[in-house]
Amino acid sequence: MLAERFDLDAYLDRLGRPVIGPANAATLAALHTAHVASIPFENLDVLWKRPIALDASALQAKLVRAGRGGYCFEQNRLFALALEALGFDVVPLAARVRYRTTRLLPRTHQLLLVTIAGDRYAADVGFGGHTLLEPIPLAANEPVTQHAWHYRLAREHDTYVLQLDNGDGYLDLYAFTLEPAADADLEMANWYVSTHPDSRFVTTFTVQRATPSARHVLQNLDYTVDRGDGDVRTTRLAAEALPGLLRDTFGLRLPAGTSLPLPEAACRP
Repeated sequence: MLAERFDLDAYLDRLGRPVIGPANAATLAALHTAHVASIPFENLDVLWKRPIALDASALQAKLVRAGRGGYCFEQNRLFALALEALGFDVVPLAARVRYRTTRLLPRTHQLLLVTIAGDRYAADVGFGGHTLLEPIPLAANEPVTQHAWHYRLAREHDTYVLQLDNGDGYLDLYAFTLEPAADADLEMANWYVSTHPDSRFVTTFTVQRATPSARHVLQNLDYTVDRGDGDVRTTRLAAEALPGLLRDTFGLRLPAGTSLPLPEAACRP
């Protein structure tokens, strides 16, 4: 990834111009929060059967200039480009998702390891509604509160497990080691999750956005607002309500009259 090919001004405009300074922890946190609140997690191109490109030019064209969103490989690679342009030390990592599964899955999630003056942080702007609002220090079993949500990193030998407190205890989200993820491996994982028939992204329409006050999750026609500390409400929507919701709540810019790629099964009662 070449920082000199990255349009930092356009990216900061997309984020609403958060207040940033030098490459320190405060700047990292401000960018992280602004990114997840401004650029929605979404899989529309997967359902439209469009290839998911991860080069700097394609990411900026889609997520920055076109007002679209993307999923983890797009989101975290874009975030890494921005951090590199600002002088941060960034290493991509690959993770195995554990959320809502008990079986061993391949490494199909990407996050970032950011090191600042010897201190290490896990940053992740691409885990949808449950994504971190801010980077989390790479320290085992230390609870971290991010507004109304509570996280920690558990340790299993050389593996870290990001966990979310769901009110009944800590729930595993994903597991990762500190082995740098090669571009070739990320490309392969990106292809797998965007094309494999068993991939959730191939079968489910989803748009998600995390803000400090609420997490918004749309899956097919079910719209959930999570305000933290157990305040979670889900509404079943009519398909006609989606364009306005995508525009006004998720900040997703689509051309007027765009036909949304809802799976046929999602429209059944």
